[in-house]
Amino acid sequence: MTNEETSRYVRLKVELVLEVHDAPALREAALERIADDAEGAQPGMLGEDRVHADAAVREDAAEAVAHLVDPLDLLGDVPGVELVQAGWSSEQIDYDPDSLEWDLDEEDELDDDGAGVTP
Repeated sequence: MTNEETSRYVRLKVELVLEVHDAPALREAALERIADDAEGAQPGMLGEDRVHADAAVREDAAEAVAHLVDPLDLLGDVPGVELVQAGWSSEQIDYDPDSLEWDLDEEDELDDDGAGVTP
């Protein structure tokens, strides 16, 4: 690809840390979303996929979040862009807001290969 071709593409990285205050409400909302998807609101979650998703949501709050948060919603009606590819995941983590690991103000520098660079 030429520089002109690659300059049309933008990778947007977003990292969120959520604190779950009401796991039962979170799970219930995710189960409702899965049921709605199975009933045709968003076709594609039928049969075995639905059973697997139900079980995962009941066991793991991170799975519930993954079923409720859609990164496609971030774009909304942004003019002049078209989504080319998207992916997301969620996981339960140990979080220490005082740790440097979670300092969102500090930009990570990357070299040309995408590997971290130490200043």
